Amino acid sequence: MSMAALCTDRVLLNDWHVIADLTNLAIDAPFQTHLLGVDLTVYRRGRYGSEVIRNDTGAMVNATRRYGFLWACLGTPEREIVFVPEAEEPDRHLVTGGSIAVKVSGLRAVENFLDMGHFRFVHTGWLGDEPHTEVAPYKVELTLADELVATECQFYQPVASPTAREGFIVDYVYKVIRPYTVALYKSNPVQKNRLDVITLFVQPVDQENCVAHPFLTYLKDGIEEAGIRSFMQLIFAQDKPILENQVPRRLPLDPRAETPDAVAVLYRRWLRDKSVTYGAIPARM
Repeated sequence: MSMAALCTDRVLLNDWHVIADLTNLAIDAPFQTHLLGVDLTVYRRGRYGSEVIRNDTGAMVNATRRYGFLWACLGTPEREIVFVPEAEEPDRHLVTGGSIAVKVSGLRAVENFLDMGHFRFVHTGWLGDEPHTEVAPYKVELTLADELVATECQFYQPVASPTAREGFIVDYVYKVIRPYTVALYKSNPVQKNRLDVITLFVQPVDQENCVAHPFLTYLKDGIEEAGIRSFMQLIFAQDKPILENQVPRRLPLDPRAETPDAVAVLYRRWLRDKSVTYGAIPARM
């Protein structure tokens, strides 16, 4: 791995990132992965322990487990792992949705997750359909917690989730929590006054490759874990080829480079303000 490929962004180096679904770790076999341009080897130590080693220096990396994933921080952690309050509600399934490798910047993957405009074209018959193609105006703001939140998002979906029996207008809330972490809250088809939550932890493998780790906290009413996981994998399989055809693979931060929607504009500005460059094409001054 060339030194030029390594990350120098403090906000990323000193944060926690998912590097593996725990179901992929075997006690008797080291697991190879990559984070921010660094090659890592994971050793499972017994039932509950894991050790993460940098291949270039042999140094041990900060690591811990939460939500069914193994997390690592290459630097010195400056804050806690992202908190998912819905994971503490007893009437929800907690499902890891599979680790999906995608040949694109992780920042592109986050921005795609925020884009309601692609539902009709990429997820036809599932998350979008004719003649319901228009994205209604919504609100987006930067909160005091330094998170981007888009509210009042609505979109008609023929099959909004595995429990949906008919199409309906789905309420959405998007929340960008960290540069590579985004959450989606959407109407539950059975308990329509409550929301299912999908949190996407994106592992920046290098500047133009990532692994998406969905964490699904769905209400248990009328559904099993296998149905949740298979639905998520079906939807992401439709997104993957679109993402991998993005040109350029890195996310341009210059507002003149592309024509993103309102939440994407604010996301790119937020990244610039945080001096995030890894996986991005910096804005021209």
